[in-house]
Amino acid sequence: MKLGIIKERKTPPDTRVPLIPWQCASLVDEYRRLEIIIEDYPERCYKGSEYQKKDIPVVDDLSNCDVILGIKEIPVEHLLPGKTYFFFSHTIKKQAHNRKLLQAILQKNIRLIDYECLRYPDDGRILGFGRFAGIVGAYNGLMAFGKRYQLFNLKPAYLCFDLKELEYELKKVKLGPEKILVTGAGRVGHGVLEVMKLAKITQVTASDFIHKNFKEPVFAQVEFPEYNKHKGGKPFDEKEFYTYPENFESDFLKFLPETDILIAGHFWAPKAPRFFTREDMMEDSFNIKVIADISCDLDGPIPATIRSSKITDPLFGYDPVTGKETDPFNKDAVTVMAVDNLPCELPRDASEDFGNHLMKDIIPLLMEGDGEGILKNATIAENGKLTEKYTYLQDYVDEK
Repeated sequence: MKLGIIKERKTPPDTRVPLIPWQCASLVDEYRRLEIIIEDYPERCYKGSEYQKKDIPVVDDLSNCDVILGIKEIPVEHLLPGKTYFFFSHTIKKQAHNRKLLQAILQKNIRLIDYECLRYPDDGRILGFGRFAGIVGAYNGLMAFGKRYQLFNLKPAYLCFDLKELEYELKKVKLGPEKILVTGAGRVGHGVLEVMKLAKITQVTASDFIHKNFKEPVFAQVEFPEYNKHKGGKPFDEKEFYTYPENFESDFLKFLPETDILIAGHFWAPKAPRFFTREDMMEDSFNIKVIADISCDLDGPIPATIRSSKITDPLFGYDPVTGKETDPFNKDAVTVMAVDNLPCELPRDASEDFGNHLMKDIIPLLMEGDGEGILKNATIAENGKLTEKYTYLQDYVDEK
């Protein structure tokens, strides 16, 4: 099997890579039938010379590969017919901007395996960059607060060489008795927790967060049952919430007077309750100064997230009175961080973490067999057709 790693061609450039040099060398050593080649891409966080030092060829043409790995969507004109591709296609929710991509994949007889759909038999996701989204998002939130009140000055995450340098920067964090609310407890939430611990911020319960005062900085991590309630007054039922989110309403207002920094790492569905409204933000009881919206749902649960921001310019201000953007440090505004590609700020570490899971859980299925159907269940298209599990995308493909 010949496996190629493609040059990322989406704008803005993504410097991450599915497998880093030592991982490629390790796989080639383990599987004698496997050859790995890298398409030349000077912007990649690992340079071509680093692969060549591990005897991994750097080439300009992947047309003789059997399997091609990427990260982001591949422009239609660069898709090679008849190949097996792995990448994040962002098509399974019928995203309109990628309709032509899926149409081309079918026309070119490509087998598409979407990283997002690769799941363990117990339904847990195998691959993702959530941990690093959480790490960078939480770091950026602290950076924003430090800048807003001139308490400390953190180096932007994207200028840190790697996670170790970012961890060193966190030693500069000096907070008073501020309260930080973290939503979500998945991979993103775990990444946020790493930063809170490195910054030596104490974790407290949601109840203590609301009802007690502290002399040191603290944070509480909350999940769906703690900020949603049933409209009929019934006890929170997680299964009902996932199935019928419209039966619930927000119970978030109790946190607003007590929160200085909101770090949002939750999953949110369009039918689920919004956390709070613009009108809530105009109340005297609204205390939040900085919002680090890692989830970055535009027109979603947080009204201040009116746009996504760029890695090199991550902050903007939101004025609740006008509902418009303003200077990020305007005293009457909330400072918002809403970068939607946060893992790209630590591309070397994020790539290594991703590649470790790819090595351990996915490449063996390609080389030794897919006994549990993990690859099969993540295959969206094959032989010019949608696979049975993804036939619901047919009307999307047909533009109906």
